[in-house]
Order: sequence, then structure tokens, then C-alpha cells
Amino acid sequence: MTTISVILADDHPVVRTGIRTLLERAPDLVVLAEAESGQHALDLLAQFEPDVLVLDIEMPDISGLEVVNAVRERNLPVRVLALSAHADGDYVRRALQYGASGYLVKDEVPQMIVEAVRGIAMGEDGWLSRRAAARLGELTHREQQSGSLTPREYEVLELIVQGMTNQQIAHELEISESTVEKHVAAIYGKLGVESRVGAAVQAIRDGLL
Repeated sequence: MTTISVILADDHPVVRTGIRTLLERAPDLVVLAEAESGQHALDLLAQFEPDVLVLDIEMPDISGLEVVNAVRERNLPVRVLALSAHADGDYVRRALQYGASGYLVKDEVPQMIVEAVRGIAMGEDGWLSRRAAARLGELTHREQQSGSLTPREYEVLELIVQGMTNQQIAHELEISESTVEKHVAAIYGKLGVESRVGAAVQAIRDGLL
């Protein structure tokens, strides 16, 4: 039986202990060392050269995303499984873009972490827990929808972000207030929001303006 070597990086000792116990119940997995920070994880990778790095995204000093990026830039011979307490769509996408082979939400971990580590060690990519996959899908859908905004809708959205009312927008763009209302409704639908504040937040977050 081939043994898969693992470095475990998480800044919470109790979490590390729980995950290590889970991993070491599998006869083919061995945890070589534990890291309590991002820099410590990089140091251990250089020292041990494991097959898989199980990495918390929210780490002190150097974030998990920065660690994943450093692994890619340095061309280190290790595959990365990202962990997080949160299923933030942007985090999921960035982790995968930087080179992580999977992204699991911690409270969904027990059912699949061992299989994910095994699969990743064998070269598989795209290991996502249910919630991480859902958030990534939502983010992609929003971006596709926002990409369909018309030039006029972009103008209206920009003025919404500036805090203008429908009446003020109508005056600024020299169109009727009812036309502004139709544009605002279309923007809400395409961004998947229900308020002016939601539209402004989404526009800023997705870099639409």
C-alpha cells in the first residue's frame, strides 16, 4: 500500500488535532508535521516535501491564499487541499486559480477529507465540498448576469453607487423617472439583489465600476 504524506497547516491547535486524528485513522495517510502559520507551512514544505498540504485559508502572517500562490510560483512538488470555515465564492475561486486542487468547508470535512486527500495525491483536481461548490456557482452566475448589463444600466448603476435617488438619476441622464425605475429593476434582477444598497455592494465587490 502506497503511503500518502501530509503537512497539516491551521492556526487553531484544537482543529489541527481533530483533523490529524481523522487523517491518521486511514492506514495509507501519515501526517509528517503541523504548521501554525502560513510561513511555518512554507518552511515545513521545504523540509519534508509531502505529497499533500492540507491548508487553512485564514492563517496569521501569510494567508492561505498567499501560501497557495507561493507553492505555485516556487513550483513546489506538493498538491494543496484548502480548508476554510467559510464558503466565500471569491476565496474558492482564487484558491483554485492559484493552484489548489480542492476547497473544503470545515464543518463538511469529515465525510470527504480523507477521500479528497487521496484523490488529490493521485493528481485529481476540483475537490469541492457542497457549500463551496454552491458559492462558486453563485459567484459565476452573478458575473455572467452582471456582464449582460446594458451601457445605460451601467450608467444608472454608477449613479446608484453614488447615492442618487431615481429622481436625481432621471435628471442627470435626462430620462423619465419611470424609465429609471425600469433600469433599476433590471439591474436588481441581473445582480441578484433586492435593494439599492445591495446593488451598490455587489457592484463594488465584483469590480463592475
